[in-house]
Amino acid sequence: MSEPIVSMQDLKYRYRGQKGFALEEINLTLNPGEFLMLMGPSEAGKSTLAATINGLIPHFHMGKLEGDVVVMNRNTKDHSVAQMAELVGMVFQDFEAQLFSTNVELEVAFGPENFAVPREEIKDRIDENLSYVGLEGFRNRPPSTLSGGQKQNLAIASVLALKPQVLVMDEPTTDLDPISKMGVFEITHRLCKRDDLTLLIVEHETEEALFADRIALLNKGRLIKVGPTREILSDVALMESLGVMPLGIPRFFKSVGVSEVPLTPDEGVEVFKSLKLQVNESAYNDMLVKEKADLEKLNDPLIQCRDLSHTYAGEVEALKQVNMEIHRGDMVAIIGQNGSGKTTLAKHFNGLLLPTEGEILVNGKPTRDQGIFSLGKSVGYVFQNPDHQIFSEKVYDEVAFSPRIRKLSEEEVNQRVLEALAAVGLEGQEEEDPFTLTKSGRQRVAVASVLASSPDVLILDEPTTGLDYSEQRSMMNMVRRLNENGSTIIFITHHMWVVAEYAKRAFVMKDGNVILEGTAREVFSQGETLRDAFLRPPHFVEFSHRLGYTFLTPEEMKACLEGVHN
Repeated sequence: MSEPIVSMQDLKYRYRGQKGFALEEINLTLNPGEFLMLMGPSEAGKSTLAATINGLIPHFHMGKLEGDVVVMNRNTKDHSVAQMAELVGMVFQDFEAQLFSTNVELEVAFGPENFAVPREEIKDRIDENLSYVGLEGFRNRPPSTLSGGQKQNLAIASVLALKPQVLVMDEPTTDLDPISKMGVFEITHRLCKRDDLTLLIVEHETEEALFADRIALLNKGRLIKVGPTREILSDVALMESLGVMPLGIPRFFKSVGVSEVPLTPDEGVEVFKSLKLQVNESAYNDMLVKEKADLEKLNDPLIQCRDLSHTYAGEVEALKQVNMEIHRGDMVAIIGQNGSGKTTLAKHFNGLLLPTEGEILVNGKPTRDQGIFSLGKSVGYVFQNPDHQIFSEKVYDEVAFSPRIRKLSEEEVNQRVLEALAAVGLEGQEEEDPFTLTKSGRQRVAVASVLASSPDVLILDEPTTGLDYSEQRSMMNMVRRLNENGSTIIFITHHMWVVAEYAKRAFVMKDGNVILEGTAREVFSQGETLRDAFLRPPHFVEFSHRLGYTFLTPEEMKACLEGVHN
């Protein structure tokens, strides 16, 4: 057995000014050529652990480090970040912050130039790594003009150009759309086959963990379990208890009493057939009939788009003759890759944008006749980043802002604030400073501040971005309760499992057009059209589809099995 390339022994770390340790008693090794995925809930210490490998801790982030991190016989305590950079490459969660050159080629050249690599070799490294990440045609482009996925690929290329022995990537796909995520993961899948590179990736996307050799689960600064990928992903109960998203396929098979669970759609089909499991056709059809009947009750149009087109200054046609209706009481997902027109469309619903051509009606009246102040009463908008929306020093004042500017009495303002905070689970936190809350907490404050104006429609732009699995569940369960209590919900998301489990209907956008609409089940059954829009159903839906059905959740499928009693 070869020597570990990275070794952490009795590692403890506390940030300066903090009482508790961010990392405690970490003992972990990485072997040459291994791919280790690090997973855990928010605040688990994942990014902190990643920062110890290249010496950012202890040399850049101030604090108290105990124990040792050794990379190829170099102890990070005794070597600077620059010295560790010869061995360890790091791609940060905020990858845009590590891009600063005026064009793509210079960005990739920067690291090797600083290590005095000969000019001819630098040229070879630029060519090799731009080709590797699919950016060879962009070498003269300023990084600022690239898409999110292309910027992430450039950050990866610039780190690979240093020829590191160890590559650390901290949540490389956060905020990327499905196609960009697939692009980054496609690169990581190729990287993990290289025997000259050891890979540690911090990630929330459990489906991508299937490609790792091992998974380390971290919680509250401690390693809970480290083991082979199959062993960890099969332990559904452990993952759920830590707030890490379990895969749907093992979740289903565990629920019907299978101990050796399959992980992928291919394996799932094989095990399903070998166990001679059967779907009860009449139970499946009853479920479809009920779904159809429930949707037919939603027949009161609240938002209507009629040949809606929008062209931004500079002649960028973002929407092209969109026709759609959203009904009172609906819960609708708008999905598609970045740049497909999702946010542009949603901003028409509350008058933030007005049609270039065609019209949009809210409550039967054209938006251009209503004005943004009036529309704001009936259509509430929660932005992707809650920090762009929050400005008060107290949660109470933030939520009270909208009712106050509408000149409601303080008594009614108080009632609306308390009701809105109760709806989002923030009762008793009226006096808190919103900016001291977690991202999930700030997201809830933003939702409450919109709810306080009692809108007919609530629009949420990427409500689950930057949240861990349990926070995502909690946020979407709250949104579902609002819908059950009468709110019409429109949400934009890149998370397909959120669409599968929470949307009544979905609209798929591509290049400014709605190319597919229907129930979540109908949309996910159209695999080819989804692929054209650079989307893909969750693994579990894909697995059920291969059996001739479209189930959205493991619970649905279990309820329709022959001879299985819930």
